[in-house]
Amino acid sequence: FFFPSLFRCVRRVRPHTMEAKLAAILAAGASQEQTVASLRAFLKEVWSGGSVDGLKLIFAHAVQENVGLIYAKTLLTETANLLAEQVFGNPAARTIPAASLKDVLQFAVERLHTRAAPFEEQITTVRRALATLHEQEEDWAQSARILMGIPLDSGHRAVADDTKLEIYLKLAALFLEDGDAVQAESFVNRASALVPQSANKIHKMQFDVHFARIQDSKRKFIEAARRYYELSFVVPEGERVQSLQLALNCAVLAPAGQERSRVLATLFKDERCKELPSFPILQSMYLDRIVRHSLVDQFAQSLQDHQKAITSDGTTILERAVIQHNLLSASRIYNNISFEGLGELLNISAEKAEKNAAAMISEGRMQGSIDQIEGILHFSGTGQVGSWDSQIGSICVQVNAIVGRVGEAHPEVL
Repeated sequence: FFFPSLFRCVRRVRPHTMEAKLAAILAAGASQEQTVASLRAFLKEVWSGGSVDGLKLIFAHAVQENVGLIYAKTLLTETANLLAEQVFGNPAARTIPAASLKDVLQFAVERLHTRAAPFEEQITTVRRALATLHEQEEDWAQSARILMGIPLDSGHRAVADDTKLEIYLKLAALFLEDGDAVQAESFVNRASALVPQSANKIHKMQFDVHFARIQDSKRKFIEAARRYYELSFVVPEGERVQSLQLALNCAVLAPAGQERSRVLATLFKDERCKELPSFPILQSMYLDRIVRHSLVDQFAQSLQDHQKAITSDGTTILERAVIQHNLLSASRIYNNISFEGLGELLNISAEKAEKNAAAMISEGRMQGSIDQIEGILHFSGTGQVGSWDSQIGSICVQVNAIVGRVGEAHPEVL
């Protein structure tokens, strides 16, 4: 008498009362239209009361074999949609707390699993909502596990390719956030078969982003740099600088050689790169200058955690890239150099200098030979100075030929 609102709340959450009411609606023998209307009224009552137990009851009762499929689908679809609206809408406007939503959705996933074939659409709605709640809490792995349970190829229904593509890309993104590049790559590979047929530009851009991140995590820095650079023209305006910085980072970390030189040249000629804090190291590498430690230390601050990994020889990825670059730079300046002198130049031991030089020569990324008896590295390329000399000589020959032809045609000029 004194607390009517309290008694109403208690009445709304008593599961046996609601269960009896739901059973009575389904057993009333009314017409299909009347039964559906009664079920919707029941759902409205449960929803307005915010009853977690009432929502669970709907999922528990509707999946039973003795409930007609039309009624079950109607009740489950509308309940799942209401829950999804709570999850995907404005969090500040939620009428059910996130913890209660998660509780109901987890219960729904478990119950729908017992009779999955007729309710695949409802399973998809519920799982996507539950996965989103875990994603909002940055529980990437759990979000991905829930999303993986969505039936896409069961044969019971036709799933549009764009829907499959969207889910594959979401799974790839979640696994990348969780640091599992192997799992992410498996879903990017699945998405790759669907991307060419898709007209959705956002999906195509997301695919390129995930592909670039996977190549980056696998230390395939040349391919990653190219993808990041391409993305710097198509991603939203606010993310273009970040994409360009990632391209620059990967180009610097890539193994020294002709492929990296081409990527460095592309970046150096892009006026946007001059505004980046890492432009000095890009400039030094493009101009084949020896990169000093002050630039290396400054650049290292812009790297991501996986780019700071230690390699098998005890150096970081950045240190190895700089050593190889400085070796190539030395080959542009010297005809030969002792390993002691090379070690001092590169700030490493003579043994490590010899090992790096041998690796680059054997891989075809530097021309030269090693005299192990004398401890000397001979560079067999012409070097930058020699290249300039040959170019100047070629120009002089061409100018001389032009002068000769002018003299033949107009002797009075000479």
